[in-house]
Amino acid sequence: MLGRLRPKSDLRTLIALLAITSIAITLVNAIYATWRVQRMVLIDNTLEANRAYATKLAATTELFFKLAQSQLHYSAARLANDFDNAELRQSEVSRLREQTASFNSVAIVDTNGYVKAISPESLMLQGTQLTSNAARQALAERQPLVSEPTLSAANNLMVFVSWPVWSADGRYRGYIGGTIYLKKKSILNTLLGQQFYRDDTTLYVVDRNNQVLYHQNGQWIGRTLPAIISDRQRQASGNGSLELKLPDESSKLAGYAIVPTTGWMVVALKPTKTTLEPLTGLLLKVIRHAVPFALLTLLVAVILARLIALPLWQLARKASEMDSHKVSKEIDNIHAWYFEAAQVKRALLTGIGLMQDKIGRLKSEVQTDPLTQLLNRRGLSAILAFYQTTRQPFAVLALDIDHFKKVNDSWGHDVGDTVIKQVARTLYSGARQSDVVCRNGGEEFLMLLPDTSLEEAQAIAERIRQSIEEVHIPLVGQITLSVGVAARRDDDLPLELSLKQADAALYRAKHAGRNRVVAAGETQEA
Repeated sequence: MLGRLRPKSDLRTLIALLAITSIAITLVNAIYATWRVQRMVLIDNTLEANRAYATKLAATTELFFKLAQSQLHYSAARLANDFDNAELRQSEVSRLREQTASFNSVAIVDTNGYVKAISPESLMLQGTQLTSNAARQALAERQPLVSEPTLSAANNLMVFVSWPVWSADGRYRGYIGGTIYLKKKSILNTLLGQQFYRDDTTLYVVDRNNQVLYHQNGQWIGRTLPAIISDRQRQASGNGSLELKLPDESSKLAGYAIVPTTGWMVVALKPTKTTLEPLTGLLLKVIRHAVPFALLTLLVAVILARLIALPLWQLARKASEMDSHKVSKEIDNIHAWYFEAAQVKRALLTGIGLMQDKIGRLKSEVQTDPLTQLLNRRGLSAILAFYQTTRQPFAVLALDIDHFKKVNDSWGHDVGDTVIKQVARTLYSGARQSDVVCRNGGEEFLMLLPDTSLEEAQAIAERIRQSIEEVHIPLVGQITLSVGVAARRDDDLPLELSLKQADAALYRAKHAGRNRVVAAGETQEA
């Protein structure tokens, strides 16, 4: 029964488990927080890098168009007062195409849309009327412009950069313009293609209608892609970044920038998966550096748990030995080095003093039966209260002298008192040092047997019954006892229940013929 009362875990184990759990939770939280922070840093850095990358390319493209328009402006100024000079016209278009390499072809067009000069001449467009959207737009607007992507007369996808030619007297004479091919080699492809593409970063350029004007993969040029931002966002911000969720459930990190002159958008994309590939290595490094410190912390925690729990463990151990006469000195020698342990130590020493004082009072005459010198009912109540406090398991014997009334009636009360005293001496001499023998009243006795099972109690009761049966008392001769036995198995039940069970067993013993031992729960014999 004592084994069932002992807790399964001690304070040292609980503190160690608490430390291990806390360290494990802290380590997991640190790793998770590191993962979240590193993931956010990688994504933010990639978004910013792509935004800066797209902004740089947009600025480079914007500068290219400014330079191209500046070149056209210079040539238009030269043609302003000598537009009809065929030699000058041809000289300017050749110079622009060959000297600057900004354009794939250069043409001078009059007010009716007829080509007055062109380079290279191999295009064979001299004297041809241009009817493309870009040509008509340049004639209609009569101002510097960069056209929307369109097909040239030679069926090339291109953009057309033009500058109007005005004479000194304010007459519109036509325009000079250069083409930039989008699918064939051009200065624009060279500028964008020479940029550094890092680890799966994709670069492309789209116009206002999201038609691809440049892509690392030339097959994409001319296709229309879904817009990554709304038209309002496009007008409101020159550059930015965002994470794109694709239909295949993958995602990409996009940086974008607008080319002010043309309204084109330069987009730099990088797969999120590629961005996060270094994360696993970073986490492994964190774990590799964190685990040794976690183990060291755990070792320190276990040592501290032992130091903290040791005084309480020693005090708890001595608390179970409070019946020992040396326990006070042993408890006093325990080093209770912190406040709580010192308080428990002080309480134990005080409790032992009170218990010893109570035990002394139990032996006083107030708790002693004057006839037998055994404990009386008051002494029995004090013992039971102590058992209740200490949760002491015990067995109980209820004993009754058979036919005692006949003794009193036949030889008088003096002889009856002699019989009672003889029975008391026999019970006391047969009891163990830790057993408690009480006179419950009249010819009834009780014995409390601590730490005794029901089977052991039955054996003790049988030995006592035989000892009484062998005693010879003058005048009376032999007497016998009937004994009821019970054991307290569950310390949550009232102590009085065990006493009632023993009384019930005694009652069955009387009715079964007396001079016998009956245990609680046994079937009554006929």
